[in-house]
Amino acid sequence: MDIKGKAAIVTGSSSETGIGAECAKIIAARGCNVIVNYASNKDGAEKTAAVCRQSGAEALVVQGDVAKDDDCRRLVDAALQRWGRLDVLVNNAAVTRPIPHRELDKLDAAEFQRIYSVNSIGNFQMTRAAFKPLKASGDGAVVNISSVGAWHAAGSSMAYVSSKGALNSLTVAFARIFAPEVRVNALCPGGMAGNWSKKILGEEGYQARMRKAETEYPLRRMVTPAEVARGALFLIEGATGMTGEWIRMDAGQHLR
Repeated sequence: MDIKGKAAIVTGSSSETGIGAECAKIIAARGCNVIVNYASNKDGAEKTAAVCRQSGAEALVVQGDVAKDDDCRRLVDAALQRWGRLDVLVNNAAVTRPIPHRELDKLDAAEFQRIYSVNSIGNFQMTRAAFKPLKASGDGAVVNISSVGAWHAAGSSMAYVSSKGALNSLTVAFARIFAPEVRVNALCPGGMAGNWSKKILGEEGYQARMRKAETEYPLRRMVTPAEVARGALFLIEGATGMTGEWIRMDAGQHLR
């Protein structure tokens, strides 16, 4: 699939060194116009968009909370109004809060609903909003940024890992109804380097995770957001015979 001159949306792409921003940058570097989405970090989104434009592609910054259906539809409308098409959707927007799994009373229904509203319902709403233009493209791709936590049910909280499990199931369901015009796959990173993990683990915990990766993970290192973006680009451009798949990217952590 050649994405040059086509149009993409990357949700949650305002953290300059995060997975979403790296996905937007690598898509733009292939000549694809891109909507850089943010919920609250406008400055970060503008910086990401500026890097995208340096590649020669157009980049449009659009605020939107994927937990709100109207915002999802507005993101799609923005792409259609600017470029008249939508060919690629990367569902990256996600939230979490560290809650040890054994501390059951600390995870209430409100926190479950907050996390699911973005990670699961938000991804559903965003993909539903993009359904018609993606199908009309005739050769489209959706990449859902999930987590290895969906495989082994370990992560920042039970709500987070179960929301990513739900996202994987949505990936398969959407793959069925989008075919044959659009491929839908999920990328499941883990052992991540960068600010997302630092916020969850704290500096001390992050350094401990890094040491563990360097001694215990088969590849002896953590995974970077840029590597995840390259994986997403493969699912967009190269994986023309794949749909409904969940792919782990965790430096071999699951092999331990």
